[in-house]
Amino acid sequence: MNTATSNPKTQYLLGAGLDVLHFESREWLDTIDFWKDEIRFFNDLLKKKEASEKNNSEYESMLKNLDKIHTDLFNDLRESIVEHEQLLSKIELGEKGLSDNDYREKHRHLLSRMNTFTNDFKSFKRIVFDYAKGL
Repeated sequence: MNTATSNPKTQYLLGAGLDVLHFESREWLDTIDFWKDEIRFFNDLLKKKEASEKNNSEYESMLKNLDKIHTDLFNDLRESIVEHEQLLSKIELGEKGLSDNDYREKHRHLLSRMNTFTNDFKSFKRIVFDYAKGL
């Protein structure tokens, strides 16, 4: 079952006015900016032990995951949300061939991606915190 579309709050939001969906998209961008700050913190934390942990496969795996998160999230997901907002602008300008259903469908897809990434990022943070406790 897809929790992004079975959640009553999600169903309500996807049926809400486009301004509400726009607000949620802006919140996503703020969340991504916050995650960027967290990633910088984790990167600094992990780099402090870089010299003594170079041969540690767990450490190397975390650094690779950090790079993947940076690349995937901050480039792809952010660009997708910005494009989503540009679609809304075109809809509001009355551009032919576009409907708010297009926007809502894209919003549903982005919501699912944000939910997935949020869960993945929480798992990653648990790993980093557990690792940092052992330092």
